[in-house]
Amino acid sequence: MAGVFARALLVSLLCVQAAAAQDPTRVPAGAPGTVTLTRSDYDRLLDLATARPRAAEPAPVAAALTRAEIRATVTGPTARATMRVDGEAFRPGVSKVVLLKNATMLDARSDARPLPIVTEGGAHVALVTGPAVFSATLEIGAPIASAPGRASFVLPVPNAGSATATIDVPGEQADVHVLGGLILRRASANGRTTIDATLSPGTQTEVWWSTHDTATNGSARDVRFLADVKSLVTIADADIRLVSIVNATVVQGEPSQIEIALPPGYEVSGISGSTLDRSDVQPGRAILVVADPAVRRHQFLISLERAQAPGSFRLDTGLPAVPAAQRETGEVAVEGLGTMEVSSPEMPGLRRMDVRELDPGVAAVARESLLAAYRYQRTGDEPPALVLDVKRFADAAVLAAVAERAVATTLVTTEGRALTEITLWIRNRAQSYMKVALPPGASIVSVEVGGSPAAPVEGTDGSRVPLLRPGLRTDGLYAVSFAYLHGGAPFLKKGDMQMTLPPMDIPVNVVEWELFVPDGIRTDRFDGNVIAAGLAGLAGTGIGVVSYTGSAVGAGVGGGFGGGTYQAGREQLSPLAPAMPGQIAGRVLDATGAPLPGVMITVESGGRRQELFTATDGSYVASNVAPGDVVVSGALQGFKGAQRNVSQTGAQVDLTLETAGLNEIVNVAANSNVGPSNYSNMRSDDSRRKAADTEIQAPSVNMQNLQRRAAGVLPIRMDVPRAGTSHRFVRPLVIDEQTVVTFRYKRR
Repeated sequence: MAGVFARALLVSLLCVQAAAAQDPTRVPAGAPGTVTLTRSDYDRLLDLATARPRAAEPAPVAAALTRAEIRATVTGPTARATMRVDGEAFRPGVSKVVLLKNATMLDARSDARPLPIVTEGGAHVALVTGPAVFSATLEIGAPIASAPGRASFVLPVPNAGSATATIDVPGEQADVHVLGGLILRRASANGRTTIDATLSPGTQTEVWWSTHDTATNGSARDVRFLADVKSLVTIADADIRLVSIVNATVVQGEPSQIEIALPPGYEVSGISGSTLDRSDVQPGRAILVVADPAVRRHQFLISLERAQAPGSFRLDTGLPAVPAAQRETGEVAVEGLGTMEVSSPEMPGLRRMDVRELDPGVAAVARESLLAAYRYQRTGDEPPALVLDVKRFADAAVLAAVAERAVATTLVTTEGRALTEITLWIRNRAQSYMKVALPPGASIVSVEVGGSPAAPVEGTDGSRVPLLRPGLRTDGLYAVSFAYLHGGAPFLKKGDMQMTLPPMDIPVNVVEWELFVPDGIRTDRFDGNVIAAGLAGLAGTGIGVVSYTGSAVGAGVGGGFGGGTYQAGREQLSPLAPAMPGQIAGRVLDATGAPLPGVMITVESGGRRQELFTATDGSYVASNVAPGDVVVSGALQGFKGAQRNVSQTGAQVDLTLETAGLNEIVNVAANSNVGPSNYSNMRSDDSRRKAADTEIQAPSVNMQNLQRRAAGVLPIRMDVPRAGTSHRFVRPLVIDEQTVVTFRYKRR
């Protein structure tokens, strides 16, 4: 039985294989969980898997308009329309989309900002950034064409997917027609007719309506007006700018536009005016359309410019004119940037005038000093031409700061070290630092600007002393001082020595130099580029009359002269101008009656405080002083302070400063053997004359202050001489030069 079943199964399998061999389209089944494909389907799947994806096709157009909503209103001789246009930019970057064709566009904005518009072949093209949707608001204008019983205008329609319009025309129940559109609604109210319509996109739609007039509203009278043109010619570095103020006064009629003839060669950079509706610039002329023809006075500002080669040249330029004016007058002014000279030949029609007679409107436009001015009255068709010969000069440096006086005090020790302090009374406009060429090895130890400490600056080309600090008012005279220490050869038994003051890069009217030589050193045979103070004749310069005692060998710059000692005397001072209301004026003198420059004056009144400094003649003027009780005080280093009270402004308040007494022990460095130093500076005039012979060579107050500061204030270590002899010199008008004194010495 089992054998029979096995034989039957074998026969069945052989039959199946034979049938499969006979049907080639049948695919044998695979194992469970697998998919069986034919060879052709498998190859097609491989081709699809290895094929590259197709690139996205670009948009067929860069941008398109989707919808346009228009509202047009007819007022007077013009029709104005506001269009809201929506669209979409498909391509990335900036794309161009045509908004309107053959239209007069007044304004274009997008999201309350100006929309970039270019004109290409009579079409207004907007520049939009995509991909993104956008919307724009356009303002256009169109003239009204009138015929008997009919008025019309042409309304340009954007090429959008849909376009709707609301049109408002004058007239009750006016018969409004739209050629190229379909009227959806019609309404009348308050003497006007309004329609809603759909329009054909991208067309020039004509809108017309019936009127009761039998003729056009032409001008009943001829238009007559007078013109006045005020021009300003600016000669710049590389261009010529022409700004004209055109005044038109209507005496008859109602002009809707005014034509301005423009000079050749210029480009219009701007046209504005309070009554200007729009302007149309054409070659050689500009058409100015006014907003209200009934206005009798119009004023326009026209700005022109043209290129000009630098250097000297001949300027030949026309001027704007109003050809339709019955009478035209004008003025023209000339200004220039930089230093230049202008001269003019004989110019028919132009008459030279004083620049102070120029119209205030033109003077207000000018930004530079006016070089020339002319007036004219046009008699022919063309205005007079302006012809000028322009000669340019190279720019020169501006003097930003000047020192009216410099007082130098040099203290020399027996070791040859020298400490020099220089105080300058400066008038400064804009200079922040002063370059000082110190001797080799010298260093600045202190700086004061306006009575307050400051820090020097070291540059690659030398040291710099600050001339300004925060809170300092530089509208008057103020003091700047600096002290520097430099080494030198010690004094031998005898020999020659040279002392110098460093060059400073601001002009100094006069330099006063006090040189202190320690006791035990006898000096003579002075020479250099200075002169003895006693021989300078300084009366009337504001620094006092100086008398000289000693043996003089010669005089003059570079001439030899003997050392001596000097004493300030009294000078004749000119009276001060009376103080005006709201001012406090006065002069500050020392105990001998000599003026004191550089004194800090403090004026307090009404809760306000002013600080200023005295001039070289000791005078000062404080303005804008509040009314009421006024407190005036003065302070200067080396002098006792003084104070006065006044009950009202407009008064002269003079102060007298007495020399401060100096009675203290001078403590020196570890290697110093300096004893007590006691200088008395308060003497009566009689005691001065009696002690002149014994103390004629005593150091001045400046030297005493320097000795005191060197001993206990300045951050330096040096032996301070207790006694010695002062020698004073003067040099006028020093401009960035070295001041030199040479002398012969011998130890006693």
